[in-house]
Amino acid sequence: MQVVRQRTTYLIMRSKEIEEFKKNRTLTHIQRSLLVGMLLGDGHLETQNHGRTYRLKVEHSIIQKEYVVWLYEQFKDLVRTPPQEKKKILRGKSHISYSFTTYSLGLFRFYAQQFYAGRKKIIPKLIEKLIDPLALAIWFMDDGSYKSKHHKTYIIHALGYSKNDLELVKKVFREKFGIAIGIHKQYNRWRIYVYSDSATQFKKLIEPYVIPSLKYKLGNIVPKE
Repeated sequence: MQVVRQRTTYLIMRSKEIEEFKKNRTLTHIQRSLLVGMLLGDGHLETQNHGRTYRLKVEHSIIQKEYVVWLYEQFKDLVRTPPQEKKKILRGKSHISYSFTTYSLGLFRFYAQQFYAGRKKIIPKLIEKLIDPLALAIWFMDDGSYKSKHHKTYIIHALGYSKNDLELVKKVFREKFGIAIGIHKQYNRWRIYVYSDSATQFKKLIEPYVIPSLKYKLGNIVPKE
């Protein structure tokens, strides 16, 4: 019985420590930019208490393990368990992903309110204030690609965003970054197409933040002096 009481006391104290830890957390400027980029891309916020707190889930193919580890290093002060492999069977095929999840924290609530309408992701009305070159680079690393040697420009596959959402992005790209983009539909989903005249500017803007293992996504466009 004494051992049980000691164990119970330890768990209660540990729980209080964790709750106190959560209350005192804030996001750094870099973490805010990374979070915006991930929410534009493949990152997800989940709540288990009707929106009082949220946790960030980051998950990518095992091929992008280096990228997940890099993101984890930026958020490890908010994470209990380091990234782990997960195996799934989809359509009869085995898939391995690499992922981590943060603590459930109130400091994510503002971002959930901006990026979600119910369970559906949206582009925030405040996107012009929230996005910066680092956030844009994260979005590109998540969902972007080099179009082709022929076209020599870039695409961002924009998940399930509506055309109206992407029209807002188009305006921000033009007015904040001086980058001209088009919006095209492919297989019932919209995607962002960086016009060739803006490809060099786009690359110069995000390249400093693209990690080595994902540099291939930048293709062979040579920035103009």
